Amino acid sequence: MKNFNGQVLFLDRADINTDEIIPARYLTEITKEALKPYLLEDLKFDGFDPETDISGKSVIITRSNFGCGSSREHAPWALEVNGINLVIAESYARIFRQNMFNCGMMAVELSAEEIDRLFAKFSDKQTVIETDFENSRFIVKADGKELEISFSISGFDRALVKAGGWVDFADKNY
Repeated sequence: MKNFNGQVLFLDRADINTDEIIPARYLTEITKEALKPYLLEDLKFDGFDPETDISGKSVIITRSNFGCGSSREHAPWALEVNGINLVIAESYARIFRQNMFNCGMMAVELSAEEIDRLFAKFSDKQTVIETDFENSRFIVKADGKELEISFSISGFDRALVKAGGWVDFADKNY
């Protein structure tokens, strides 16, 4: 199972599409590692600089419809190769969300109210998330403050995460 703990990158924008996650011009690369330097390269909004903001981050918290656009598997791969195995958002494009779980990563949905609360309390701080996978909860920490948030994922998605992704799950079960 992958690591779902670490420093948080807050992306305060909805509708971040797969071309902003990994630009199409890099889809000819033949390894995941080759995608690494281009993660979020074309994502533009005030206060975000991919050159300085991504390094050291392991978790993304963002708004609604994350991963919209094409169905490319390269988007989760670009996150994974950069050590980001957990994205928390209000909602996802269906195919992107399933690609995350197929790769053994997590795309967790929280209500708009919970996302607003996370942004209000933590987005301007160095924030860390600890994931208690077995008990389906996140422990969010910054500046000596702590917030516990419950999450849910389906039994099948949970099995994919535990197995490390679809290929490993299939090898063990079929």
